[in-house]
Amino acid sequence: MEEKSVLRKIVLTGLFAAMAVILSGIHFPVGPTKCFPFQHAINAVSGVLLGSWYASIAATVAGVIRNMLGTGTIFAFPGGIPGALVVGIVHRFWSKDYAAFVEPLGTGPIGASISAYVVAPWIGKSMPFLTFQIAFLVSSIPGCILGFLVLRILRKTEVFKFAEIK
Repeated sequence: MEEKSVLRKIVLTGLFAAMAVILSGIHFPVGPTKCFPFQHAINAVSGVLLGSWYASIAATVAGVIRNMLGTGTIFAFPGGIPGALVVGIVHRFWSKDYAAFVEPLGTGPIGASISAYVVAPWIGKSMPFLTFQIAFLVSSIPGCILGFLVLRILRKTEVFKFAEIK
């Protein structure tokens, strides 16, 4: 990969993580979680634009900072990272903005499973899988729709030409 391209991806990764942190005040609590639709929108956009690894790094950095600031919980990791990863993987094989719509697949079944069967017991909180599944999907479905709309708007602007993104 070209040096300029890597630098652009690193800068955009930091920008997406920063946007997630800035918007983290807008969330709703469900049990021990804080559901955050904007994280899913950012996952959808970054997964399409940056790919799975950079998008996952952005979600991880945002999760760490949100936890440090108290606007996130430990569930920010299984609730955010799998969605970004899945969008990036799907976009790699199906190079369309519609890949943003698979974000709930990563967040819902995958993130909810990790939350219910690994993280919740580890921290001593018991919550059934279905509760996580519903909470994460209620957050990630509107988030991925918003992310898709942002991608469509960005495609119509000069942003992509300036940044030389796909």
